[in-house]
Amino acid sequence: MLDRRQFTLLLAASTASATAFSAIAAEIGDDGLHVQPWFMQTFLDLAEDKAEAEAAGKHFAIVFEQRGCPYCKEMHEVNFARPEIADYVSSNFGMLQLNLWGSRAVTDFDGEELEERDLARKWNVHFTPTIVFFGPGGDAEVIRMPGYFKPFHFISMFEYVASDHYAGEGFQRFLQARFDRLEEEGRKPDLW
Repeated sequence: MLDRRQFTLLLAASTASATAFSAIAAEIGDDGLHVQPWFMQTFLDLAEDKAEAEAAGKHFAIVFEQRGCPYCKEMHEVNFARPEIADYVSSNFGMLQLNLWGSRAVTDFDGEELEERDLARKWNVHFTPTIVFFGPGGDAEVIRMPGYFKPFHFISMFEYVASDHYAGEGFQRFLQARFDRLEEEGRKPDLW
């Protein structure tokens, strides 16, 4: 039987080779959700998962999805199909996927064990995809992406969190400043 450390090492090795193929369209898992090869595969203990991501020098995020969600599909087939987005997210974030209606047991940061669907309800997750971002240390949510964002806004949200701008600047101001910089450089932001 594998202990957590052996399981993590085995997954790290397989994830490293899978990341090279990030531009390949996502597959559909047994639960009907799109799967990225670099998503975290864990025992669903959120405190441990976050600590593991941080030990790897990454931020931690949880994405809630559901079977048949057209916006989840677009997130995978448009946003994550772009190598620059998939590579940035997989390099800077430990990302855990949960099913909005799932029944797997998850241990919340406060130690409460509940099903995925009950965690979604506890955290007031109503739309899919919803990505919940956490800051370093503690278990505080720093920002949430409620629904599908087009590529420019999507990658900008990840950059906003990775650069810790959430600590002192609103996302809209960050986004506008990024847009303005690209225009000054004569580059047109890819908004779609």
